[in-house]
Amino acid sequence: MAGRAAIQVKTNCYHCGDPVEDTAYILADHSFCCLGCQTVYQILNENNLASYYKYNTHPGKSQKSQKEDLSYLDEPNIIAKLVDYQDEELVIITFYVPAIHCSSCIWLLEHLYKLNPGVKTSQVDFMKKQASITFRKNEITLREVVELLHRIGYDPKITLQDVVKEGKKVNQRNLIAKITVAGFCFGNSMMISFPEYFGMAAFEQQYASFFGYMNLAFGIPVLLYSASDYFKSAWISLKQKRLNLDVPLALGIFVLFFRSAYEILSQTGAGFMDTLCSLVFFILIGKYVQQRTYYHISFERDYRSYFPVAVTVLDDEQAKPTQIADIQVGDRILVRNNEIIPADAILLKGHASVDFSFVTGESKPVEKILGEVVYAGGRQMGEAIELEVVKAVSQSYLTKLWNNDSFKQYEKKFDTFVGYISKYFTIGLLLIAFSACAFWFFGGNSDKAWAAFTAVLIIACPCALALSSPFTLSAALSIFDRNKLYIKNTGAIEQMAAIDTLVFDKTGTISSPNASSMCFEGSLSQQDKSLLASLCRNSNHPLSREILKWIGETPILAVEDYEEVVGAGQSGKYQEYVIKVGSANYVDTQKLDLDGSVVYVKINGALKGYFTLEQSWRGGLSEVISSFKGKGYGLHLISGDNERRAEALKMIFPQGARLLFNQAPSEKLDRIAAWQEEGKQVCMLGDGLNDAGALRKADLGIAVSDDINNFSPGCDAILDGESFEKLPKFFAFSKDAVKVIKMSFVISLLYNVVGLSFAVQGTMSPLFAAILMPISTVTIISFTSLMTRGYAKRRNLL
Repeated sequence: MAGRAAIQVKTNCYHCGDPVEDTAYILADHSFCCLGCQTVYQILNENNLASYYKYNTHPGKSQKSQKEDLSYLDEPNIIAKLVDYQDEELVIITFYVPAIHCSSCIWLLEHLYKLNPGVKTSQVDFMKKQASITFRKNEITLREVVELLHRIGYDPKITLQDVVKEGKKVNQRNLIAKITVAGFCFGNSMMISFPEYFGMAAFEQQYASFFGYMNLAFGIPVLLYSASDYFKSAWISLKQKRLNLDVPLALGIFVLFFRSAYEILSQTGAGFMDTLCSLVFFILIGKYVQQRTYYHISFERDYRSYFPVAVTVLDDEQAKPTQIADIQVGDRILVRNNEIIPADAILLKGHASVDFSFVTGESKPVEKILGEVVYAGGRQMGEAIELEVVKAVSQSYLTKLWNNDSFKQYEKKFDTFVGYISKYFTIGLLLIAFSACAFWFFGGNSDKAWAAFTAVLIIACPCALALSSPFTLSAALSIFDRNKLYIKNTGAIEQMAAIDTLVFDKTGTISSPNASSMCFEGSLSQQDKSLLASLCRNSNHPLSREILKWIGETPILAVEDYEEVVGAGQSGKYQEYVIKVGSANYVDTQKLDLDGSVVYVKINGALKGYFTLEQSWRGGLSEVISSFKGKGYGLHLISGDNERRAEALKMIFPQGARLLFNQAPSEKLDRIAAWQEEGKQVCMLGDGLNDAGALRKADLGIAVSDDINNFSPGCDAILDGESFEKLPKFFAFSKDAVKVIKMSFVISLLYNVVGLSFAVQGTMSPLFAAILMPISTVTIISFTSLMTRGYAKRRNLL
């Protein structure tokens, strides 16, 4: 049986690895930080699944959390919208499980059938952090499946957006089909061309024409199907009177095919069809790589991903879970501690203390009195409250704020290095081609004029240049991913390298939701501390754990008549002492006008003082700001919060930095626009809905989140809070990536110089083209991959 140690144990939890701050829970000679972690171990051990701990040290997730109300999962209409498939016997559902992080997680989740025979199969997609579970509905319900996942520490995240099942999916099937066609034709065309390269014997000579026609047959689908997008892009570019890289690519492909077809049909040569097929195949591979993005992370979300699936509706004093879409004006709803208020509503019963930090940026909870309107999007931080809905969810303040014109998607125009070079590359290529043609034509050799003109367009086709950028940036993308910076697309990396001004939000961005500092105002004797610690150790509430950390080691006393009112406080007795800890209302004292969370302490009716808890700065904040300052970046702060910590921030930010507080979402956006009008390349780092407009307006928007798959406004990148201190390295590495692209461009130019020296003479052979172009392509791909990894190691990102 499980027991509790009588002394403080300085160790880490065997299940989740968290430090054991309070008296440890001991089971089978293992220490646990809380009863939840111990219970998970006990469940696994009793089901012969203790091997879970062999694959990784401390693989589990901390169980110091309150259990969510899952009654809505008994509603048939909600179940029908959540599941992927169901019939009379089986149900298949896919959950997003944020806690998946290692091989142990995969092993355990794929052995759920051992914990409950009602689960038929379960499969894990590690990259997407998804678990697809098939279960027998007559043996286990959907709610019981979710409760099973909760008991072993893998709570699935279910939001309203899962019910709506809308998502922007990247469809690359058409591109993959074109790559397949080009690859098939490339392989066969190269095989057919070998006799031509190495000399034909008398026997093969009689089939030379047949081989030529076969090559032509392979070239036609590559031209008309695989390369069609390049012709469309080039045509649109010319119609808009601008030159992009697709113009010389399309020109090179067309000339390559036209000259090859002419030589084959006129029996004057073997043509270059194998070179054409290889060129299209490689540049399509580059295009595929460039379009790769982190589809398992949603960069574009709406208000629904912030809302729960259902809310408790009170009808004739009976509580019934109801899906959000069915809530109507006039409904009376129950919102418990730490739950989201889904619609604008009037407070009818209870004490509302609402955290609107995600919407407004203000971290101080807002107190509401009976009869006041409480807006959607706030999180109730106290006792359960009852409200009457006055606006439908789709018409609530949060929804209107999200749909405000200030939050509309801005088209970000950024001229990449390849885009910039392509303007001049095309002009230079055509000048060389026409000059070579004119030289031989006016020299009286019209055959060489035609040969030189087409050879220049073929050999100088910028395939290597077209590949250098996508392969470099794709390699950089994967390195950022390993370090928990998830960038939307490769273009954002080049934009990152051009940034010269960084603008930070405060709440949740430079301050950490998971780190806080506890301060006490008042006087506590050693006896008082023992009484307080003995009371708080019975609760898993975050504030209780912070108080225990603050007290430190102290004798533990046997508290009796313990009682906890969720969201309000806790009380108990020890001999003649009565201890009460909690809100001002709970301990019956006058409330002080203080910012942040306040916990009052009363012993035997006497107020001993109060604890205040505020978010701490993220680890390494001073070093991050100092590093950016040393590299010449402009640094500013825009916050919707008040100025109470302005003096501390002035010590961190450099002199001359703008520190703006109490800023509305539209004011943040306008300030970003003003810096851009001054010629600045601005990066905005924020987290909440109030930052969404600024994130989109900025040249680069980075959403900082401690749960990267939690609700994130539209942005260009999502930064896991754990990697915040790596920001200077990330920006330096983005500049390295652009440097690699420029170096690879120089290499491709050297290949072009060698090729053009033969092309302008009109003496280019099919063998020469077939060797030079693939070698240049392989060289560029190898160079960019190796150099990018080299720079990453230099920045300690690998």
